[in-house]
Amino acid sequence: MSVDPRIAKVTERIVERSRPTRGRYVQLMADEAERGISRPRLSCGNFAHGFAAAEGDKPAISHMRGPNIGIVTAYNDMLSAHQPYARFPEQMKIFAREVGATAQVAGGVPAMCDGVTQGQSGMDLSLFSRDTIALGTAIALSHGMFEAMALLGICDKIVPGLLIGALRFGHLPALFVPSGPMPTGLPNKEKQRVRELYADGKATRAELLESESASYHSPGTCTFYGTANSNQMLLELMGLHIPNAAFVTPNTPLRTALTRAAVHRLAALAPDRQRPLGECVDERAIVNAIVGLLATGGSTNHAIHLPAIARAAGILIDWQDFNELSDAVPLIVRIYPNGTGDVNDFHYAGGIAYVVSELRSAGLIHDDILTAGADDFSAWEGNPALDGDTLAWTKPDETRNPEILRPVGDPFLADGGMRLVSGSLGRALFKTSAVDPARWTIEAPARVFADQLDVLEAFKAGELDRDCVIVVRFQGAHANGMPELHKLTPTLGVLQGRGHKVALVTDGRMSGASGKIPAAIHASPEAGLGGPLARLRDGDIVHVSADTGRFDVVGVDLASRDLVPVPPPPRGTGRELFAMMRQFASTPEEGGSAMLACMEDEEGRRG
Repeated sequence: MSVDPRIAKVTERIVERSRPTRGRYVQLMADEAERGISRPRLSCGNFAHGFAAAEGDKPAISHMRGPNIGIVTAYNDMLSAHQPYARFPEQMKIFAREVGATAQVAGGVPAMCDGVTQGQSGMDLSLFSRDTIALGTAIALSHGMFEAMALLGICDKIVPGLLIGALRFGHLPALFVPSGPMPTGLPNKEKQRVRELYADGKATRAELLESESASYHSPGTCTFYGTANSNQMLLELMGLHIPNAAFVTPNTPLRTALTRAAVHRLAALAPDRQRPLGECVDERAIVNAIVGLLATGGSTNHAIHLPAIARAAGILIDWQDFNELSDAVPLIVRIYPNGTGDVNDFHYAGGIAYVVSELRSAGLIHDDILTAGADDFSAWEGNPALDGDTLAWTKPDETRNPEILRPVGDPFLADGGMRLVSGSLGRALFKTSAVDPARWTIEAPARVFADQLDVLEAFKAGELDRDCVIVVRFQGAHANGMPELHKLTPTLGVLQGRGHKVALVTDGRMSGASGKIPAAIHASPEAGLGGPLARLRDGDIVHVSADTGRFDVVGVDLASRDLVPVPPPPRGTGRELFAMMRQFASTPEEGGSAMLACMEDEEGRRG
């Protein structure tokens, strides 16, 4: 199937735009493969340190009797999604021995839970935890002891961080090894209902905690379609999992079989460095990831993460690319917060296999990408199951639930539901896939805040019980680290439920679970760098329209106004340690990364 001309046009533009930076990356990976650090190049003292504690694997590692797989793990037992990883390394070592390979834990990286930190000071560290994870991944792999990489991570900033770090070792093959979603608990719509009741003072804290605990109740990834599960979808669409391993629940025979298959696959790829990560993650794979995000109504956080991931591989993408691809790609999935079902329902309905089949048949993705998890992208048209002790993949012929999963010819929306809005207030993103089309255009007086907690206080005081655009500024990467503002969602939902026209405008982020409230987010330039939001005042009429792509203040010459002073930088909860990252962070459209911005500057000078 030939690629849709609209997809091809964007891909070609990305290739041309990225030619110098991608060329430098490809050359660096060729140099690393030829002359970079590896087991044969280690001195005897270096090498002996590397296998001193390898116990039964010491003879195989020291005599190089097979490939050695480096495991980088984001395990901790506070994150439900990552708790199952506790046992993975020991299992993976056994699976490696089955095929004449070895495995070692190269290192561990931090893994914070945005669910725990939402609305708390720790959320100011969230975006920069991605860079921290990337740096930790690079340190883990820098020992040169490994011929392949197994990356254990699922949640919000963790997968992007692992992938960014691993791409600097892109001459080696790599696979992500997921742990799967928790079983379905309290329905997400019921959880949302109780949250709004609590925000409106009609439910107690005890009732809210009972609801939340019934929703988040066991090991495994949270089941709504936020950033964590969008991560898993992206890895599938880029060919970096064993096909469709993402949404198999933890601690099951099938889950273990998929982990075993990942280790065996890496052992097969490693000796000749087949399908190295840097070749797999090319311009076509990045476009596939964006297409998958749009077709499934995935997390807006990936409008920041995907540019950062791409840049780590020398590929330059921007929000105009997202916008044009959104025009071409229909929305064929509805999972909460865009619908009522969760990822378990989605997987049962046909899941990623059905999505890939539909997108391939319509020519909306590149099916000629180099995949690590299987020999051909067509393998992703099947869902895995166990036939006795043997893994087998079966292609779903049709959706089992058209309320969750539909064919391209009968989509939920004609486009992908992520639109660029721009105008006198800058550039921002508007996720339409979960918003009633009647609310895609909002024009109302602004109520301006510099802290989300002040919004909640104003709500409690009855000051917001009217049509209004809630502006929360100084939430960008330079000001305070660009936190998510998901804590506001129930409150804004209450206002909307009372019949008011309400929207959120911010230079911060919304959660991957953002839903029915119109929101222009990631506004750039941010207020902390003198962007237009720093000149807004209470009562200014703000116009936000996903219908027309406009993002304006009406009847005001902002340039004639003084800038509001930037609040002092945040302190406490370790936030002061990240001052350097705040100072040098790139724009959201460039990935919001200080690390990558500095790297590109250095590589440009070298180039």
